[in-house]
Amino acid sequence: MNHNLLSKRVNNLSESETLAMTRRSRQLKEQGNDVINLSIGEPDFNTPDCIKESAIDAINNNITHYTPVSGYKNLRQAISDKFKRENNLDYTIEQIVVSSGAKQSIANTLLCLLNDGDEVLIPEPYWVSYPEMVKLAGGVPVFIPSSIGNDYKVTPQQVKEKITPKSKVFLFSSPCNPSGTVYTRQELKALAGVLAEKEDLFIISDEIYEYINFNGRHESIAQFDFIKDRVITVNGVSKGFAMTGWRIGYIGAPQYIAKACDTLQGQTTSGASSISQMAALKAYQTDICSIIELQEMKVAFRERRDFVLDRLKKIPGIKANIPQGAFYVFPDVSYYYGKHDGETIIRNGSDLCMYLLNKVYVALVPGEAFGGYNYVRISYATSIADLERALDRLEKALAALK
Repeated sequence: MNHNLLSKRVNNLSESETLAMTRRSRQLKEQGNDVINLSIGEPDFNTPDCIKESAIDAINNNITHYTPVSGYKNLRQAISDKFKRENNLDYTIEQIVVSSGAKQSIANTLLCLLNDGDEVLIPEPYWVSYPEMVKLAGGVPVFIPSSIGNDYKVTPQQVKEKITPKSKVFLFSSPCNPSGTVYTRQELKALAGVLAEKEDLFIISDEIYEYINFNGRHESIAQFDFIKDRVITVNGVSKGFAMTGWRIGYIGAPQYIAKACDTLQGQTTSGASSISQMAALKAYQTDICSIIELQEMKVAFRERRDFVLDRLKKIPGIKANIPQGAFYVFPDVSYYYGKHDGETIIRNGSDLCMYLLNKVYVALVPGEAFGGYNYVRISYATSIADLERALDRLEKALAALK
């Protein structure tokens, strides 16, 4: 196929590196290799039974027809109640739009806010799809660097220095994929103070990992009165409820932005799955603390994080901080750049990840995909037994590099 026949829009997009590594891992596995996949970005737990049962009830009760574009009213009410109860945020149901995943929620918002040439400020490291979605909407990604030394957090001064007359959106996640970084209330307030100085600058706050937070209470940047009218809060059920395949995300936003997203979605996908919405309704109508599977999941993630960090400490040259959320570790592996095993030279994170995949069948994601060139992302969304086997292999493969 001649790529010149395709649109510039799609030719300018890069493939998701996380999905690419998953595909390569699957190919090696299909060839009979014992691949341990630490590149995947989803919980390895099943959706809680009470939520699955509500979906079965929806099917049996024929809740299987087209849905309202913004979502069922009772689900949007449950989300509104959740925002108030858990985040102290006031979003009416008219300010909520349910979509087919938080990824669509972010894309909708960017398409509704950006004109060609508008700049979007994105702290590094970032989720792989942020820059591509910005480009798809005609925007220009502007990256704000961070480092392991400050837990991958950007400072208000750094943000201020990147703001220009073209700045339209500040897009970030907390807890963060890929670093596991969690911003405190004080840090969010300081960032909001700088962002508030430009009156036409919006904030898209991706909070999809809210429930996988080892820091205690989750903090939302929309809680501050002086900025809340310019914040679009994005969330969903994928990570916290182990519901990745159900594809339900949502925004809470100023009403005119929510209405614009409704209009856009009405011309693209229309409403999200009726059955998935009923499952999400059950999730938000149930006290999360009473769902034993979810409590076990969070405990398991913390244990796995600590296990991975303990093992990484024993590998020469690897530096890691202590992530406070999500289920990733994002270590600095630049010590191995320039080394080789006699056949393969490691020049960057991509080389290192391919070396580990081909040599010992351990799949990671290179930090370049997230704007972190000295790093790799390790997902610990798998069993301790698999993590132990993977880290044994990783340690051996890295020791062979001279």
